[in-house]
Amino acid sequence: MTYRILTGHISQETNSFNRIPTTLKHFRALGLLLGDEIPPALCGTRTTLGAMFEAAEKFGWMLSHPLVAKATPGGAVTKEAFAQLCAWFLAGAAGCDGALFELHGAMVAEGYEDAEGEILARLRTLLGPDAPIVVTLDLHANVTEKMAANASALIAVRTYPHIDYYERAWQGAELLDRALRREIHPKTVIAKRPMLGGLDGGRTQVGPMRELIDRGEALEAFGKALVVSVCAGFSLSDVHDAGPSVTVTVDGDTAEARRIAEQFMDYAWETREFVSSPWMGASIAEAVERAKSGESSADKPLVIADNSDNPGGGAYGDATNFLRAMIAADLQNAAFHAIFDPAAVQAGIAIGVGNKGRILLGGKYAPEMGGGPLEVQGQIVSITDGHFRCFGPSFLGGGAWNTFGLSMLVRIGGIDVVVTSNNGQAVDLAQLTSLGVDPFHCTTIALKSSHHFRAAFEPIAREVIMVDGGAMLSASMRPAYHHVRRPIWPLDEVIP
Repeated sequence: MTYRILTGHISQETNSFNRIPTTLKHFRALGLLLGDEIPPALCGTRTTLGAMFEAAEKFGWMLSHPLVAKATPGGAVTKEAFAQLCAWFLAGAAGCDGALFELHGAMVAEGYEDAEGEILARLRTLLGPDAPIVVTLDLHANVTEKMAANASALIAVRTYPHIDYYERAWQGAELLDRALRREIHPKTVIAKRPMLGGLDGGRTQVGPMRELIDRGEALEAFGKALVVSVCAGFSLSDVHDAGPSVTVTVDGDTAEARRIAEQFMDYAWETREFVSSPWMGASIAEAVERAKSGESSADKPLVIADNSDNPGGGAYGDATNFLRAMIAADLQNAAFHAIFDPAAVQAGIAIGVGNKGRILLGGKYAPEMGGGPLEVQGQIVSITDGHFRCFGPSFLGGGAWNTFGLSMLVRIGGIDVVVTSNNGQAVDLAQLTSLGVDPFHCTTIALKSSHHFRAAFEPIAREVIMVDGGAMLSASMRPAYHHVRRPIWPLDEVIP
């Protein structure tokens, strides 16, 4: 029998404190794909869809692939955008026997606090109660009861930086094949605690997240569970279900699955204050001094990551304080990624490649937090359409093409500054090489990212420094929560 399988990708991580709504334009900006546009773009890549095309060939499936849509983390998805994404995706469910696709797990839409739970509920209605529905998730998903109830299995990635989407999709495909043949009947349960944070923010190198993932994989290997997924949650989504979770998928009776999930969450609660290393670390002044002092003897770049303006956490990506300090220190042979500023790119186009001119950079969205617009005199080194192929290990990689829109490289003194028309964090060396920067021979590389940058940049660095640039995600900011369940740690004193 030939099975028809729904696949695709809808991904956006919502920062409720970002003032800019996420519209369909933001999904289109990162290369939204429909129907027949998808196979030539993703076949042969180490992505979720790349795995699905391979699995379809192995298992003899016919794929329905209506939509691949991802947007940079930001504000809530608009009602109109969410309706259109659902319409495109769910139209592909007609005649399908099952589904395996990728969601983020922390998307919030206007009118739908649990956007992915809503997508799964609608799909369950269309496919019926017995159809296997398998979903891969980011490990920063805010998993809900609605998601667990409507999915047969939830499979979260197990690495941060995320480098195993391809492997998790294959895990899902093997499970889906068994479910389609009625060899198994997967059911999923969920456990949570009154926690907004914990599990070391999802870092998987050491600590409780690593320990729980290893324990879950052991249970899978010994046949005690089909899937054990540990999610750290995304605390910047101000929603009822924000926070860590454990979901366990078993064949049949769920009593043992519930025991495992609760036991895992007990450990997550007990270790909630564990932090393997500071997320912010140095001040701007300290980081710049370290960079300046190492210029004369550096054989590898010093990588400085500003977590406070990380677009991967929903920050605006146009803060200027860090760059301003680098320019004032007259750093040499340095690279900076990036300032998100479409207007500045247009100004650079008007100046022309090879020419010098004055440009107003960044500081438009939240100047009170990360520094206002920065006027610079610079030389336009290169301008591209922003399309480049990533072969690095992180989630942009695997041979897939990506776009940051019209982009330019402007040289300000000894600093090569990347300016983009689409917002996004630095996770792949191609984000520099595509504009003409050789990261291997830089003395200093400044990035806006929390942790994902490490997959590509830490191996080439002499040292990595985290810096608090004072922008939206700064440790000094105290967002006001209105929708998370209360009491909840660390906002309240909690006895679970």
